[in-house]
Amino acid sequence: MTRITTRPCSFRTSEMLRQTGVHPVLARLYAARGLTDARELSSELGSLMAPAGLLHIDAAAVFLADAIKAHKKMTIVADYDCDGATACAVALRGLRAMGATVDFIVPNRFEYGYGLTPEIVELTAREKAPDIIITVDNGIASIDGVLEAKRRGIDVVVTDHHLPGDTLPEARVIVNPNQPECGFPSKHLAGVGVVFYVLLALRAELRKRGVFDAQTQPKLDSLLDLVALGTVADVVRLDSNNRILVAQGLKRMRAGRMHAGVAALFRVAGREARTASPFDLGFALGPRLNAAGRLEDMSLGIECLVTDDEGRAWAIAQQLNEINLKRREIEADMQDTALLHLDDYQPADSNTISVFDESWHQGVIGIVASRLKEKFFRPTITFAPGAEGWIKGSGRSIPGFHLRDALDLVSKRAPSLIDKFGGHAMAAGLTIRADAFEAFSKAFEEVGRAWLNTQQLERIIETDGPLEDAYYTTEFIGLMDGQVWGQGFAPPVFCDEFRVVSQRILKERHLKLQLERNGQRYDAIWFGHTASVGDRARVAFRLDANEYNGVTRVQLLVEHAEPA
Repeated sequence: MTRITTRPCSFRTSEMLRQTGVHPVLARLYAARGLTDARELSSELGSLMAPAGLLHIDAAAVFLADAIKAHKKMTIVADYDCDGATACAVALRGLRAMGATVDFIVPNRFEYGYGLTPEIVELTAREKAPDIIITVDNGIASIDGVLEAKRRGIDVVVTDHHLPGDTLPEARVIVNPNQPECGFPSKHLAGVGVVFYVLLALRAELRKRGVFDAQTQPKLDSLLDLVALGTVADVVRLDSNNRILVAQGLKRMRAGRMHAGVAALFRVAGREARTASPFDLGFALGPRLNAAGRLEDMSLGIECLVTDDEGRAWAIAQQLNEINLKRREIEADMQDTALLHLDDYQPADSNTISVFDESWHQGVIGIVASRLKEKFFRPTITFAPGAEGWIKGSGRSIPGFHLRDALDLVSKRAPSLIDKFGGHAMAAGLTIRADAFEAFSKAFEEVGRAWLNTQQLERIIETDGPLEDAYYTTEFIGLMDGQVWGQGFAPPVFCDEFRVVSQRILKERHLKLQLERNGQRYDAIWFGHTASVGDRARVAFRLDANEYNGVTRVQLLVEHAEPA
């Protein structure tokens, strides 16, 4: 079931914002998203929260500054997704600019698993012989790996944003806004954001020591295209602080001031960097980088972001594009198999989905879980074969069901079921014994039944209500595009009643409509939907400027429609 609702909006707040000069419709949109002060709209770097608020960041800066002075050898261990790749590139570029001797290693996820495992420490020691390991976008759960590093006399600096378990690793320093007692106001920094902050603190420490002054210090703002890409692709909440990081990155991309790899990814995806949007980062660039980590290993993705050679970047971007096409094929096959497994699945009878297939690829199960969750609107975990006798699961959730906490509860109720797990509210990963799949599914479903009620299992399309006729314009769309919308700061969706003038099916997949309201006609398209709508419909839609034959016209992108 899908329901269209209108977001509640405080009239007082929207009036207050309007009086400070905010456009009346934008004032309403912002107020409905919980924004109360126009200062939160600032996208200037000066408005960023100060690094000092991050627990232990000063200790990290002092430790790294000492290490640079002593010519210590550092190796970065990255996670294998887009956030991990951008975080690795940011750390590498930033630390090198500050004089560090630093390299990176990207272990193959299929051999070594997730995080800083003892095996990865052994591999790193063998191949790189570092004095210091720096984790980016991982490490908060790597208790054993950090112990192994200590045993070998290697110091570990953990930079991560994932939620910690009951015990923290015995690292030299941990910087993570989500660790206990960290008072940093934004808990939503991505891994790449945490690393960027560590670099800001390190640069300040080196200034204090007289290594640089304001003129000679490295320009860290040149890294913001990478920070923006990782932040959007990791689907963290775009709170006011993350919106600044993303807005600044997009501004650089639009001005053509971006790294060779980012430019190459725009080009290979057929997107225009001069009109770069969060959508491009999340749906065009991000998946191409992620594909490398999903199917092969992420070193190709990282190399794309660390090279300054345009030709090399373009060659890698083309390879990444090929891998992404392969990923799509594998995903489509897995999707078909999943739907066969769920042929007799009745959403009414269960609150969760767990599904396993022998033939599945563990690099792609997360995307398949995501698609199934979209289709059935249930917390979903898909499993693929892992090491001998084990299977690996990747889960995606719906609002109101904290996936990592759910897995925590399953493991506390049945300690022998889950070997290891980790993640966030909306996404998590785990490993279980292959013969425990049925028992796990049952235990997971029990948590789903206890935690979710009928209302929560209804898909709700939240809208911003009607839009005044005067604003169905490309100018107004341009105004909206000036803001960073995304996770936790939802893109505007309007809702109104229209007369359906005509409708036809486009390319066997989409519904093309002409809608009329107050004597005005609008082109509309409902992607991925072919069932016709009635003569009068209540439509939830986004505004889009559609360019065709050199003419730009407003079209409505339909999110949902119901009979009026």
